[in-house]
Amino acid sequence: MSSIVRYKNGKHVYLYDSVSYRDKKGKPQNKRTLVGKIDNESGQPVYKQEYIERMAQQGILLVSYQPPPAYTVDQIRQSDVRAYGAFYLYQALAKRIGLIDTLEAVFPSCWQQIFMLACYLVSTGDPALYLEDWLSSTVGLPVGSMASQRVSELLAGLQEHERRSFYQKWAAFRSEQEYLALDITSISSYSSLIDAVEWGYNRDGEDLPQVNLCLLMGEKSRLPVYQTLYSGSLKDVSTLKATLGQACGINLDHLLLVMDKGFCSTGNIDAMLEDPNGIRFVIALPFTLSFAKKQVQSERKDIDQIVNAILVGPDLLRGVTKERVWNKGHSLYVHVYFNVSAATKMKEDLIAHVTALRLKAMQDPENTQYRSEFDRYLIIRKSEKHALGYTVNIREDVIQNELAYASWLVLTSNHVKDKQEAIDIYRDKDVVEKGFDSYKNRLDLNRFRIHSDNSMHNKSFVGFIALILMSSIHMVMKDQDMYRDRTMKQLIRTLDKQKLQTIDGNRILYPITKEQKGIYEKFGLDLPV
Repeated sequence: MSSIVRYKNGKHVYLYDSVSYRDKKGKPQNKRTLVGKIDNESGQPVYKQEYIERMAQQGILLVSYQPPPAYTVDQIRQSDVRAYGAFYLYQALAKRIGLIDTLEAVFPSCWQQIFMLACYLVSTGDPALYLEDWLSSTVGLPVGSMASQRVSELLAGLQEHERRSFYQKWAAFRSEQEYLALDITSISSYSSLIDAVEWGYNRDGEDLPQVNLCLLMGEKSRLPVYQTLYSGSLKDVSTLKATLGQACGINLDHLLLVMDKGFCSTGNIDAMLEDPNGIRFVIALPFTLSFAKKQVQSERKDIDQIVNAILVGPDLLRGVTKERVWNKGHSLYVHVYFNVSAATKMKEDLIAHVTALRLKAMQDPENTQYRSEFDRYLIIRKSEKHALGYTVNIREDVIQNELAYASWLVLTSNHVKDKQEAIDIYRDKDVVEKGFDSYKNRLDLNRFRIHSDNSMHNKSFVGFIALILMSSIHMVMKDQDMYRDRTMKQLIRTLDKQKLQTIDGNRILYPITKEQKGIYEKFGLDLPV
């Protein structure tokens, strides 16, 4: 029986191949053969070549430690040291979710440039002007020069049919049967040369023309699935049919959609009910629809019962579900919810506000600071009979109208018949709102500083790729409760402290810290080597 034993002699530890046997008298003996030693600096075994070959003949492969070569001072001075950890994370996640395969299939000649530009946006959020500096300090894919002119050429060169092909293949990868949260945001622009840039309702309150970005994100995977741009003058409700048509064009059939009130109209619900691709939806109804008001009126008297109580996160609601007849004879599930505590607080706050306004008006009815509030909630009339010379009365009808539907929510669906499931699906739609926040703030895409329609679409497309990366990081950080200790930006900086040095063509990876190791483990990644 053979085994490796260690024998220390002075400063060195030698390795012996020890074979046990019995001599002619039957006594146990050991035959030891020197096969190597332990490297003093690394603590790793260094085997003799003949021992390695002998074991290979027996089917056992040994890895013998090779001490690093000795470098000259000039070689070390000329070496290249770059940040490595964050790129290792981006590349590993992109491979895991199918992003790299999709990019490579659609953009075989420039997918590396697209991917590295997206990585740059995630890492820094800075304008592309500084991309070249970042590439010189970061390990990445071989992309050559990406100076400002090269980036402009890249953004001008991608074609619409290529973007559409990407969305088709990406949708095939992300084909899980999950609800897709749909929403729209505004992106301002200074350009007068982009057709879609028009004046409209700017959701950021900016006095600039804009384009509208419509985004579909998976509620469970929390990954972007599709995006499209529309004219800045269009309202949410008028973009739904076009979005559905485009989504079906990229093989997003049998959609499961969750939408806010801004997309709701009788025509839009009719279109989804009659769509031949079988769209399933959960949508909130605005109280501008008489149908929504009727649902609240029918439940107002009896909804506040224990049997109707449901928990949604920290909130206790009352909820009921009824099957109702919709326009053109269609049947829908209607879910009506009422937040008792929120309604009580809103009522008390409004009454306190109006009472304070009345006191201010009695002291100074001409107070310009509160003029609009006075006109809204109060009736102020001159009166010679009154000691103050005027009377101040509260507009009770205005208060009743404001409170009539406060803390009520009406959802409707052609698919979800359970009130708990419907509200959970609706509450989860904030994933797309978080996506918009990342898109516009973290990725420096709150302005389109470009002057052609194709470049605008391509910059938005690269932002979409970056959002996929950022969303995949966010998903793990949230699930692993990593935000308790650090932000995403801090996580990226921690990983970038791990460097990769290249000396005379040889890679030397800096040691991994305990914190970096913990991050890789939570992301389910092998440690970089």
